Amino acid sequence: METIDPRAVLERLIQERSVTYGAVSKLLGRNPAYIQQFVKRGTPRKLDEADRRVLARFFSVDERLLGAPEEPTWRKGAERGTGRREGLVAVPRLALGASAGAGSLQEDEPAIGTFSFDRRWVRALGGRPDMLSIIRVDGESMQPTLGDGDDIMVDRSDGAERLRDGIYVLRMDGVLMVKRVALASGLGRFSVRSDNPLYPTWENIDPDLVSIIGRVIWSGRRIG
Repeated sequence: METIDPRAVLERLIQERSVTYGAVSKLLGRNPAYIQQFVKRGTPRKLDEADRRVLARFFSVDERLLGAPEEPTWRKGAERGTGRREGLVAVPRLALGASAGAGSLQEDEPAIGTFSFDRRWVRALGGRPDMLSIIRVDGESMQPTLGDGDDIMVDRSDGAERLRDGIYVLRMDGVLMVKRVALASGLGRFSVRSDNPLYPTWENIDPDLVSIIGRVIWSGRRIG
């Protein structure tokens, strides 16, 4: 089977559409050099899932041409089980923590288990079943809303292109974190805030400096 090179595909699509690398980077909410570095230098090694989905829609191509796997291993296993037949959504719990450094919430991130949720309940939350991940909260910067060790469900389909006030998982300065985002009216910028007043807040951030991973739509906490 012929191997598809996502970088070559993306470069060809950009040329055919007569757009610039910088314009495509801006579409993703990334810094202007992001796409050029991906195509020319191989950095990052692969596209973030949310970025890949936006690009596939923009260029009207199959997402697999941009590096999407045929189907995540954890999803295949979940759908072979009883969960799908019983109307359940299997959501992977990833070995990641917000405020714990690198990580992208892509399908190939290591999973340490799955949680099953009623499909109708997930839809009522506004989540897209095939774009959900669960990670833990590291640290106390979002107390009392979220505490250290809490599990949060992240909808990766709800990112920069639909950004609005709310709690998001994002990457800033190379660190994956969960923070409250507040839009700045009419300025094209937003603030990144900690609910705990003892932790820092960043006002009027340039969107190019922040990568929005997904919106937090649910949290779970151990009692006692």
